[in-house]
Amino acid sequence: MIHTALKRFGCAVATAAVLATGTVTGASADVLDKVMERGTLVVGVKADYKPYGFLNPDGDIVGIEPDLAQDVADTLGVELELVPVVASNRMQFLDQGKIDLMIATMTDRPDRRKVVNILNPDYYSSGTNIIARKSAEFDEWEDLEGVPVCGIQGAFYNRKTQREFGAKIVGFTGTSEALNALQQGRCAAFVYDDSFLASRLQEAEWSEYNMPLQTIDDAPWGLAVKHGEERFARFMSGMVVKWHVDGRIVELEKEYGIKPTPFTQRMHELFSGFVPKEEG
Repeated sequence: MIHTALKRFGCAVATAAVLATGTVTGASADVLDKVMERGTLVVGVKADYKPYGFLNPDGDIVGIEPDLAQDVADTLGVELELVPVVASNRMQFLDQGKIDLMIATMTDRPDRRKVVNILNPDYYSSGTNIIARKSAEFDEWEDLEGVPVCGIQGAFYNRKTQREFGAKIVGFTGTSEALNALQQGRCAAFVYDDSFLASRLQEAEWSEYNMPLQTIDDAPWGLAVKHGEERFARFMSGMVVKWHVDGRIVELEKEYGIKPTPFTQRMHELFSGFVPKEEG
């Protein structure tokens, strides 16, 4: 997979060079042609998922994924237009041509690959972790044995947290209810998706809490283009490889105040080891 991705990176660089000279050819216009013609790349991102995509005080969409989108626009030499999307419409927006590219915290799953073209390699990952008061001093998952832990009803990680680590799961229907219960002391921790928990830790009201454990059960995130846009797909695969080689996503995690995930660190180490450094 790595060698294939690196070949795609080379294709992406070549494509960018061709686009820059304005010598794109083809039997029919594709999304890259349209982007270059209009001078704007339209990217669907989250606007309610800090720090991955959120509204700043001025009402602009900012965050890790908007910054990645800006990297793509800068590479192509075009302007960037961000369109806010949610889980229920992000794939439809891409399939309907309302956006050119989707970078929106989407888990890479086989059923979704049938709807949109999720690219290799994946650019991010999320998994299971807990949020708890810093004073609780949880260091290992085994520290949860016998401890009441808030969870969302039906979430797959509840069973694992209970069976493997001995926690006493207290179920709630939604995240708001679970977080309120945590603040009220009805639970000692809340087990959930680590990216969501990291986003809450950005807020002032959670300054006395942390995400202390090693994330487990990583599920990769993929960015996507519309099916049939093979040239753009090759280009974007190259962009993802470049982000991993350069450690760009690790830098953005640090910039937005979250601990680099095991996935981004591992991918940076893995890909940078396959690309020789230029000698100064």
